[in-house]
Amino acid sequence: MKKYILHIFLLIATITFAQNPKVKAQIETSQIRIGEQFSLRISVNEINNVILPKLELKGLEVIDSAKIDTLNNMLIQKYILTGFDSGAYYIPQQQIFIRNQAYLTDSLLVNVATVKIDTTKVKKFPIKTIKAEPYTFDDFKMYIYILLAALAIIGFWIYWFVIRKRKTEEDSPTFRILPPFEEAIYKLNELDEKLLWQNNKVKEYYSELTEIVRGYIERELKVPALEKTTDEIVEMLRDFNEAQTINTSKETIKKLKELLQEADLVKFAKSKPLSLEIEEDRKDALDIISNLKPKPIKKDDELE
Repeated sequence: MKKYILHIFLLIATITFAQNPKVKAQIETSQIRIGEQFSLRISVNEINNVILPKLELKGLEVIDSAKIDTLNNMLIQKYILTGFDSGAYYIPQQQIFIRNQAYLTDSLLVNVATVKIDTTKVKKFPIKTIKAEPYTFDDFKMYIYILLAALAIIGFWIYWFVIRKRKTEEDSPTFRILPPFEEAIYKLNELDEKLLWQNNKVKEYYSELTEIVRGYIERELKVPALEKTTDEIVEMLRDFNEAQTINTSKETIKKLKELLQEADLVKFAKSKPLSLEIEEDRKDALDIISNLKPKPIKKDDELE
């Protein structure tokens, strides 16, 4: 008796184990309006080694999907679907793998209907005018940058050409143009303070000494004395003296000629005069400047 009961239990277990898994697809409704949502439910009476499909639909769209749920040894997957175009659409068979074996669900038909609108009951409103968008910083950003750049350029121009120039003029010392005689005396005193010939710089000393004398003649008599040679200067002064256009003497012109010739010898012939000769030339330069003046022009009434 026990043997028969054991066989019965083995037969029941074999039948149960050999039973094929079941897959099922269900929708809550087959009639929806455009944009209306409905749920799709796929269930499998197996929870191990199950691979659910990725829905591929035409005319319908997946809005959301819930987490896979297990209930009473069943695996359940829910999807939220909708349709935005009217018509009849199929949810095709879905292929589900259970222990590497494929199973198919049934295909389902869903009708998507348009929503009828009673235009007689719709309140009509006039067409609204175009509303301008509020202004933002970006609308004026370019103009602000241009304005700032222009202000920077104007500010730089004012500083560089007005304030800086005025400040420079205020800070710079004011020089008074000295008369030719005073300028020559001032430069002779500066030359003495340099102590050039005392420091064996005789050539430099005579160059500056004769340049002072030539500069005085050029300014006082208004002739290009700095550009003329020694002979040209002497000849010119002799002509002026004979024409009685200058107040000087032949002795002064002679001293000038000797001074310029001595300077030429020092500069070009490397002559080295003695200290007494240098001091004497310095005195002659002062005498020349002091005794060489243009003759003042008499007015017409004085001539009469």
